[in-house]
Amino acid sequence: MDRARKEELVASMHQTFQKASTVIVTHYSGLSVTEMEQIRNNAREAGAQFKVTKNRLIKLALKGTQYEGISDLFHGPTAIAYSDDPVIAAKVTVKFSEENEKLVVIGGAVGDKALEKSDIKSLASMLSLDELRGKIVGILNAPGSKLVGVLNTPAREVIGIIEARNQQLNAKQH
Repeated sequence: MDRARKEELVASMHQTFQKASTVIVTHYSGLSVTEMEQIRNNAREAGAQFKVTKNRLIKLALKGTQYEGISDLFHGPTAIAYSDDPVIAAKVTVKFSEENEKLVVIGGAVGDKALEKSDIKSLASMLSLDELRGKIVGILNAPGSKLVGVLNTPAREVIGIIEARNQQLNAKQH
């Protein structure tokens, strides 16, 4: 890779780190090309990215970002997962590492807070922003539909009472 391409990669990754909510660092020793494609596809489908890194270049890209504190994690065969959602990258990497022991979660960060492997597993068990939004909408809609049901119930009863009274009056007249 020539110098200009390296500088372009460093600048691109620096910008990526400034935007990402979460960065998860992994070691991928022994993963086949097919397995690497599988985790990349899983990440992309979930809304994250998974990239094999050049450690020296990534350390340069981390400088001046909130993730600079995790630069010591970049040694050996390293790949990163990152996303705008604080949970998705963790979910994808933890799930894949549980299914394939060749991918090992090393650490990461959410913003400027460094995460240990156990923190990342906890993060992966949380609901993503989209899942949380869905739950909130469900919670907000449930009382509304219950309220409509409660408000409609007395109206139905009143109509039933009026109809019964109407039938009584009609019966007396005949």
